[in-house]
Amino acid sequence: MSTPLLDALNWRYATKVFDASRKIPADQWQELEQSLVLTPSSFGLQPWKFLVVQDQALRESLVTHAWNQRQVADCSHLLVITIPRALSQAHIDANIERMIEVRGGTAEALDGFRKMVCGFRDSVEAKGGLQTWAKLQSYIALGQFMLAAATLRIDTCPMEGFIAERFDEVLGLAGGEYTTSVLCPAGYRSPDDAYGHLPKVRFEASKVIEHR
Repeated sequence: MSTPLLDALNWRYATKVFDASRKIPADQWQELEQSLVLTPSSFGLQPWKFLVVQDQALRESLVTHAWNQRQVADCSHLLVITIPRALSQAHIDANIERMIEVRGGTAEALDGFRKMVCGFRDSVEAKGGLQTWAKLQSYIALGQFMLAAATLRIDTCPMEGFIAERFDEVLGLAGGEYTTSVLCPAGYRSPDDAYGHLPKVRFEASKVIEHR
């Protein structure tokens, strides 16, 4: 079975070696940034900020904190997805203000929604799980970004192999509201990437999909 979507997904793989000489065109990068903006999230809260790191010296300084994985420095654009250390009620209020700006209405009309979301937030905070919740949300953005990139034949490499505290220090996040959650270098695979042409290894659909 071949469709544009499946072709893109079969083409995509976690790039091990990027071609450092190739850069993503500005118009395509803008599309990818909009794919991040359009990412769905729980309650529409968008608990993240996306750092796009292109400064080469800065990226080189991050390599040692990413287990010496060169993708961080050799990609075209390094996407760093950050999340709140503890989602604040101010963030919820800012989201509601944006809803009113885009859709109209009043804060009074959304008061019930606000109370529900704040109740959810307070419940998760009481269990010490706000940052974990936000981290799970960030993987929705990661997946959407990777799929969007694949449709444009732009390579990506999702990365958890890094020291978040050190990234926070280098990127000026230490002690602030946000912390590094996950990385996704983007660019173009190198012809020297020996793994770039290997077939995907996946279980058959019947092993991982069950119909009831």
